[in-house]
Parts: sequence; structure tokens; C-alpha cells
Amino acid sequence: MTDLVKARRENMRWLLLNALNNARPLGAMDVLLLTVVHAIHPDATARELHTELEYLESKDLIDIERQPTGHWHSKLNALGIDVVEYTVNCPAGIARPTKYWG
Repeated sequence: MTDLVKARRENMRWLLLNALNNARPLGAMDVLLLTVVHAIHPDATARELHTELEYLESKDLIDIERQPTGHWHSKLNALGIDVVEYTVNCPAGIARPTKYWG
């Protein structure tokens, strides 16, 4: 069971990075990101989303603006873009697929 929980976390992190890449240059609010995550993990919660966004922030891949309303606005930063574009190594803890194209 632990491997499934770990796989879910790591997959969600990659999904969030891709969603934020598609939202460039504006970034995205947490409610939009939760909608994206629900497409793959329908039982995901806002708390789980915030936990994974904080993880990505701790790896210096995204910037988060925490708003007084309780919502978060996240943007991919330069290192996050490089990870999504496969120009740098991916940090452990993110389920980035292996690059199979030339």
C-alpha cells in the first residue's frame, strides 16, 4: 500500500508541473489545479494538493503566492521549466517519465 501512496504523490507532482507549464506565463490558482488533478485522482483533496505544491516549492521548482482568501496562485519558475522541458535532471520524488525521444 505504501508504494501506491508514494506513486500517487510523485505522479501528482509531475501532473502539477505539467499543468503549470501549460498555464505559463500566468500560472494557475489552486482551484484550477485541483480540477486538473481530479482528472487522474478523483478523490484528491485541496489539502493534498497544497501539500504537493509545497513540496514543489521546497524543491525551488515553483513559486506560490498565498492569498488572504486561502487560495494559492502558483507559477513555474525557471528551474521548473527546465525540469518539464527535460533540460536538467529531475529531482527525486517526482515521477517524470524517462525521455524516449531524441
